[in-house]
Amino acid sequence: MHMIFRILMVFLNSKKATRLSMFDTSSVTMRATLTDIDFAGHINNGMYFSIFDLGRFDLMFRSGVWDIMRKNKWTPVVQTETITFRKSVRLGTKFSQETRLLGLDDKCIYFEQRIVVNGEIYARAYIATRMTSKNGAVSNEEILAAVGLDVPEDRVVPEWIHQWREQGALPGSRKPAPHNWIS
Repeated sequence: MHMIFRILMVFLNSKKATRLSMFDTSSVTMRATLTDIDFAGHINNGMYFSIFDLGRFDLMFRSGVWDIMRKNKWTPVVQTETITFRKSVRLGTKFSQETRLLGLDDKCIYFEQRIVVNGEIYARAYIATRMTSKNGAVSNEEILAAVGLDVPEDRVVPEWIHQWREQGALPGSRKPAPHNWIS
């Protein structure tokens, strides 16, 4: 429930923040609160992905993409994500959540997101996302056309990220994915 309040704050703050392109870097300043931490006194590993959601929403709000998504009734979804931790963010620590769109391929939109404390990276995640509609996945060509953007030449998704997404993917939702750990 607390994330609803945070997303509302990100939305309201985006109204007075500098407008961004989807290819700019978004920075959201936050502080580690009681609802973020676990018994070890630092941000819970699972909480980072919720915090990263806020960063992607900030970028969508500030670039105007959110309005286009709502108009077209598109919903952003995460397909694959991975995170690496370097240092713990403890209760009360002020940090920034940085979001940068890495690029696109024929299926996904890729982001690199970081938790930064005093100019130092504490955690980094890579997230592969898609847009969906009531008719299924929305093509990246359709998204770029609606947004009116071309992908800058410097936004090339590294090959290892393509391999990571493909090798970690589950079968599509219309294909079987049986679970058989327990006989």
